[in-house]
Order: sequence, then C-alpha cells, then structure tokens
Amino acid sequence: MGRAGMMLWALAAACLAGVSGDEFSVLRSPQSVVFRDGIWPIPGDRIPDIAALSMGFSVEEDLSWPGLAVGDIFHRPRATVLVTVKGVDKLAMPKDGISYPVENAVPFSLDSVANAIHTLFSEETPVVLQLAPSEERVYMVGKANSVFEDLSVTLRQLRNRLFQDNSILSSIPLNSLSRNNEVDLLFLSELQVLHDISSLLSRHKHLAKDHSPDLYSLELAGLEEIGKRYGEDSQQFKDASQILADSLQKFADEMYNLYGGNAVVEVVTAKTFDTPLVRKSRSILQTAESTSYNLGYSYNFNYAVIFNIILWLMIGLALAVIVISYNLWNMDPGYDSIIYRMTNQKIRMD
Repeated sequence: MGRAGMMLWALAAACLAGVSGDEFSVLRSPQSVVFRDGIWPIPGDRIPDIAALSMGFSVEEDLSWPGLAVGDIFHRPRATVLVTVKGVDKLAMPKDGISYPVENAVPFSLDSVANAIHTLFSEETPVVLQLAPSEERVYMVGKANSVFEDLSVTLRQLRNRLFQDNSILSSIPLNSLSRNNEVDLLFLSELQVLHDISSLLSRHKHLAKDHSPDLYSLELAGLEEIGKRYGEDSQQFKDASQILADSLQKFADEMYNLYGGNAVVEVVTAKTFDTPLVRKSRSILQTAESTSYNLGYSYNFNYAVIFNIILWLMIGLALAVIVISYNLWNMDPGYDSIIYRMTNQKIRMD
C-alpha cells in the first residue's frame, strides 16, 4: 500500500471515529414509521427534527437523512418516547434494534415537538412529560398532571420510593451495586422512574387510546455518575450498564404495548456533550404558587379564519350603516317616504 493509500485509509478511519461513538437507537416503532437499516450519521442537533418528522410534524429546515422513510402519512404514532443516557456511547441492548451513529453530539431538547403538540392539539390536552431526575427538573403539561401526579421526582422522594415494598430493589439483581451508596441510589432511582411511568400509565390506559399524540422525554445521568465514581472499567459500571440496557428494553416494550403497538421508543447514548444545554425550565423545587410560566396563548390555526370572518363582517356592517345613513339623510319625505304618500292619499280621500 502506497503512501497515498495509507493517507486515505487514515482519513476514512478518522471520519468513522468521529461518528462511531454516540448512538441513536430505535427500540420499538410501529409499521407506519419506517426506519431504514444502515450506517447513516445523525447530526446531534437534528435529533428533535427526527422525532418531529416521525410524528408527522413539519420542521423549519429540511432534513436530508435517509434513515427515516416517509411511511404511512395517514397513521401517525400516538406517542414518542425518547430517553437520553449520559456517560456511555452505546449500550448492549438485549433485542435487535436499529442504531445510527450520532455526529457531533450536542445537548438537545424536545421543546419544539412539545410546542407543535400544544399548537395542534391544544383542546385535547395531550400528555407531555419531560423529566431529568438527577437535575430535579420536570415539566408536565395537559393530562400528564393527573396521570403522573404521584410520580416521585425530587431526589428525596426517589430515595424514599426505592425503599418501599413495591420498588425495583426487590426485582432487579444489584450484583456489585450497593443500597448504601448515594451514587448507586441515584442510578437505581432513575430506573424506578422508568418503572413508575409505565405503571402509572397502565392505570390510565384510556389516555393512550385518544387521538392526540403524547410525548415523553427523559434524561438519565446515573450511569455517568457511576462511571465517575468507580471508573468505566469497574465491575459496578459494567453491571449498571447491563441493568440499564435491560430496564430500557423492558420500558420500551411496556410503553409500546400500552399504546397498542403505535409508539416510537428511542434511546440516545452520549458519552459527553460538547456544549451545555441552556434552556428555561421549571424546577421541581419551586413552590406550587410559582407554577405560572407567564407564557402567551398558544397559536391556533383557526385564528386566521376567525380573524377574517370578524374583520370582513365588521367592514360590511360599517359600510351598510354608512349607506343607510346617507340615504336617510338625503331622502325626500314627500316623494321617497311611503308613510307620507299614504298619508297624503288618505287626506285627499277625506
């Protein structure tokens, strides 16, 4: 192999190394959403657009990514579940799914998808849940407030939830993990959140059968903290990675079945993010009185129709008043008014 060939091979290897780390995995998806099997890198900042397009929403900038086909445009999924796992570039999922490399992983949010749902389905109050347990950040809108009102979200609530009788500690093999370590408990509490979400939703199955799409966005950082605490070569990190992979697949199957096979469940694994995510969110540490977001009313697509109806109706009424007033002002009582003419005839007859 010549020097030029060696340089080309090194360049190709460098390109593959730049996109082969972090992954975007599709664990479950309905037949109406078609993900093609192939090695097509996904730009990290376009992951929300992929979620929006899979739900049938439009995006501001065209996405020329061959991994997502058109699919059935008349049958869109009733839910999208996106779980972001920090601290690992990939997980060994127990089932065969479709995975794509993520190029230039940057922090992202599904706020644009949530806004699209609010705009198009504002009257049906869909379920929108965005949760980051380790950061104590939660955002619930619509019917999610009633479905997940008992969901543990603060670190103290999660810790207490773990030591209840029906927690995951009685069903998950801890192996090298410990119940007495705060880092391990943080990781296990995130798994408890996954279990509780599907459990609470199973009590309100009718919400998974309505016509409005639901959105679940979860950020898990417990595995990253275990890697920092024990090291990525430790047995604790290996056991936690396997436990998380099994729990995510179980969670995906449960959510998929609750929505009758009409839900997309995706997982994004990112070793590190290049830049921090700057966003406005409501902290769960805020008081109940400060839950007002001071946001404007959501735009409704019927606004333009209603505005035009009212506008032209008012213009028509104004023109009618002007024409009638003008004719009344210039009317000849003896000639134009039927009242005066009939009165004159009656006087003549008398």
